[in-house]
Amino acid sequence: MSVIEIENVSFTYHGDKRALDNVSLSIEKGEWVSILGHNGSGKSTLSKLIVGLLKPQSGTIRVDGITLSASTVRDIRKRVGIVFQNPDNQFVGVTVRDDIAFGLENLQIERPEMIERIEHYAKKVDMYPYLNKEPHALSGGQKQRVAIAGILAMKTDVIIFDEATAMLDPEGRERVMEFMRTLNREGTTIIPITHEMKEAVMSDRIVVLKDGKVLKADKSENILKDKETLERSNLELLLPLEIMHYMNENGIDNPSLKEFLWQLSLNG
Repeated sequence: MSVIEIENVSFTYHGDKRALDNVSLSIEKGEWVSILGHNGSGKSTLSKLIVGLLKPQSGTIRVDGITLSASTVRDIRKRVGIVFQNPDNQFVGVTVRDDIAFGLENLQIERPEMIERIEHYAKKVDMYPYLNKEPHALSGGQKQRVAIAGILAMKTDVIIFDEATAMLDPEGRERVMEFMRTLNREGTTIIPITHEMKEAVMSDRIVVLKDGKVLKADKSENILKDKETLERSNLELLLPLEIMHYMNENGIDNPSLKEFLWQLSLNG
């Protein structure tokens, strides 16, 4: 069952060339689908359209069968949460506790349940000891975990991670990726927006965007082995995949080495 359906969506910023040009795709419930593309490909614009932060100039977006519009956007945001690249842009509370509570207040959650959710999800992302801290006093990785807790507390069915690891160190990045794995195993639909190949390798599917259009959408394994598509989209190949492509192009047949390189690429 498709949880997100995007049909012939286009969007232009202030008379510039189209950021998205007639994009169509669908995402199934419980899938992990990476939207992969270089800067300027339109991937972040797509994420903002899905949650109603931008309005498509043409085309239709449906979430759980509900067509996105001014009258339904509030309902859509109960189903789809988004974590941005810079968590500072999401903070509205004086403390971590206040910030996690913000989305719950908008949903009009009763206070006893709100307190329970705040504490539960703060513990889930290892931020419970910081509930009374000011968000801006936290490290980048801690801020991102607070932003994730705020989305988790709202219990959305879909979470978009819009370049959510771009400002993190390797340890912070790995923690966020582990959250994605756990959430997906629990049934949450995960949509990372990224230009990082090492993040896309764990996806069920990859949608490659270039110049506002879908260049290719396929199973992750097929995309990662498609050197032509990745080169056309100006994406950097992972080193193990580069070696595999070199072996294929030069007729080097070593199945065990190729399998090792493939498994190595899956480890990011």
